[in-house]
Amino acid sequence: MKIADIKVGKVSIALKKTFKTALRTVDRAEEIVIKVISDSGEAGFGSATPTAVITGEIESSIEGAVKGIIKPKLIGMDIDNMEGIMNVLHSSIIKNTSAKAAVDMAVYDLFGKKYNMPLYKLFGGYRNEITTDITISVNSLEEMVNDSIKAVQQGFNILKIKAGTDFSMDIQRIKAIRDAVGGNITIRVDANQGWKPKEAVRIIRKFEDMGLNIELVEQPVKYWDLEGLKFVTENVETDILADEAVFSSYEALKVIQMRAADLVNIKLMKCGGLYNAAKINSIAETMGIECMIGCMLESKIGITAAASFSGGKKNITRADLDTVNLMLEDPVIGGVSFNKDKILLSDAPGLGITDVQGWVELS
Repeated sequence: MKIADIKVGKVSIALKKTFKTALRTVDRAEEIVIKVISDSGEAGFGSATPTAVITGEIESSIEGAVKGIIKPKLIGMDIDNMEGIMNVLHSSIIKNTSAKAAVDMAVYDLFGKKYNMPLYKLFGGYRNEITTDITISVNSLEEMVNDSIKAVQQGFNILKIKAGTDFSMDIQRIKAIRDAVGGNITIRVDANQGWKPKEAVRIIRKFEDMGLNIELVEQPVKYWDLEGLKFVTENVETDILADEAVFSSYEALKVIQMRAADLVNIKLMKCGGLYNAAKINSIAETMGIECMIGCMLESKIGITAAASFSGGKKNITRADLDTVNLMLEDPVIGGVSFNKDKILLSDAPGLGITDVQGWVELS
């Protein structure tokens, strides 16, 4: 089975509610969806979410990277030569991690389909069900409390609360949410780089003094400030999760060597796909650091790929793969299924995806 063509298209999916973080506000999920076509006619699916404030990529740059640079280099390569394909893919262009991730997951999808194996088994087969949190966007205190209560009523036991826009309000919001949902619900806080190091320490210590029982705080400081991240980690009891600070395996190694964080968040859009996700997880596991699997504002294609990787790996102990629940519709046929806060992995080959409704090819 050889790569015969790579088609690039897009889907646009309305959200149930505006998604707000310290970095951006979004009303629709605009996603590039690619199909890697084999010489036997089989298609592997992959997706890339333009997230300029994090990866620096926009729709046209993803399309250009895949069509103009990656595609010509991969045409004719044998799908069995996964190492060769991944070497060509990741050396063809620097950065452009979301574009690479889309091609990466589509190639893995084809490989799984060829050998009639679901990807979670290809990556280790540790579990076929994972539990995800659900994100509560930054809004007024009352709205965030109401959204949290609704999420719990819908069966979610882990809330990821967006923060980082106003540190005094952040404390009030988290306190109000904890009071509203009770002590049995797990709360994670994601500052999205919104705090300064000393400010982060003050806020997190306040959480601790108030007994809010926060499981972890994600990326409290700017992605480039590893010394600041280390300062926060060393001066609070709460676990600190590195997110935007870790794109590649090199950055993961540096953060872990510095002891700058307690946990590492792996996102396919940041690291360039499943191939590099495995490298990051291996480094972390070797050093005794657990990982979370996360996502951007992705459709079920990317969520299925990330969940499949998580299902295969014991060291990935947490999941933030809730974005399909934030969308008004699901145009993806096949892939994972959902039961409240559980993501159920299919035994269908590859990603188990057969079609994407509303897919429009980009000419």
